[in-house]
Amino acid sequence: MSGTAGQVIRCKAAVAWEAGKPLLMEEVEVAPPQAMEVRVKILFTALCHTDVYFWEAKGQTPLFPRIFGHEAGGIVESVGTGVTDLKPGDHVLPVFTGECKECRHCKSEESNMCDLLRINTDRGVMLNDGKSRFTIKGQSIYHFVGTSTFSEYTVVHVGCLAKINPAAPLDKVCILSCGISTGLGATLNVAKPKKGSTVAIFGLGAVGLAVSLFPNTRLVSDFEIQNVDADAKPVRLVSVSQAAEGARLSGASRIIGVDLNSNKFNEAKKFGVTEFVNPKDHKKPVQEVIAEMTNGGVDRSVECTGSINAMISAFECVHDGWGVAVLVGVPNKDDSFKTHPVNFLNERTLKGTFFGNYKPRSDLPAVVEKYMNKELELEKFITHEVPFSEINKAFDYMLNGESLRCIIRMGA
Repeated sequence: MSGTAGQVIRCKAAVAWEAGKPLLMEEVEVAPPQAMEVRVKILFTALCHTDVYFWEAKGQTPLFPRIFGHEAGGIVESVGTGVTDLKPGDHVLPVFTGECKECRHCKSEESNMCDLLRINTDRGVMLNDGKSRFTIKGQSIYHFVGTSTFSEYTVVHVGCLAKINPAAPLDKVCILSCGISTGLGATLNVAKPKKGSTVAIFGLGAVGLAVSLFPNTRLVSDFEIQNVDADAKPVRLVSVSQAAEGARLSGASRIIGVDLNSNKFNEAKKFGVTEFVNPKDHKKPVQEVIAEMTNGGVDRSVECTGSINAMISAFECVHDGWGVAVLVGVPNKDDSFKTHPVNFLNERTLKGTFFGNYKPRSDLPAVVEKYMNKELELEKFITHEVPFSEINKAFDYMLNGESLRCIIRMGA
């Protein structure tokens, strides 16, 4: 065990005290892990749009003060009682959703929706005792989705940690713990385009571009949320990039990117996107435009925006008889999906996915090995890097639409 095992650790954390206000660098006390918990030293973390969404607290119940962050890589410092498959020194990726390996979902080959550890954005405490492991001068600081990686040390349930190859560079593979894997999995595990097929990707962000990576491979989501209103800032290049990357590696012959921001199109070419459609450039619904371009519709579509209109268009643009649409983006809670039932009777299929249907502990290590074997490129998703002391710059980059992923170096 490490020399700090069982002791309170004092370290730096970027704390959000109020909605939308810059994070403040504070000294926090991080309590030892309790039963089935692990304390992790975070070495690298990244900013995901989900962090920004809940930091802004628009449309949710505000929960502050809070330590955000959920895309990261680190090393196990100590473990609580009952933890048997991790030990100090192991390299891990914290994940916002978990895998207890005991519930019906975890035992099913068809689901990754763990009953115990499924994401809960409203819970700011640990499951074990309903308390936070973070304090500042006696004041509790809320956790975020069970990870809180904007701290040099954090405490995570063992079921939300994927043990990975220690040779994998954490400053690269850390981005696999959320958006990149969501887009890849949406393509590889759910849409499953065949070689030579046509694929439409709605929303040219990181998740979407990852979809284009692997259109013909089976590996053993991202709960990111994107505003795609006409005046919205382009904050979501990572998801779509993953979707596009998956489609490219699958051997898709045409990958059609759909986005309201035409400035994203040149960047998307790097991920295999072959054609582009901006709905604002057409007087008819974009699903009709795509149907005309593809002789009746695409074989597969992946929606990565969270816009209910984009979801409907993604479904209605697939070909009858065999077309499959996959929803990745998270809509507003009051949205309703409306389409004519005949679209289903004409044998179009609509699917949803959560974290790309990956089981975090079982499947993420294999995704990391894809990178290690040079089958998966991650460097092109990383557009910026900042020291931990300048974490607010990462927020600026994302809010200004300048970054796909910004790596934050802890201890700097």
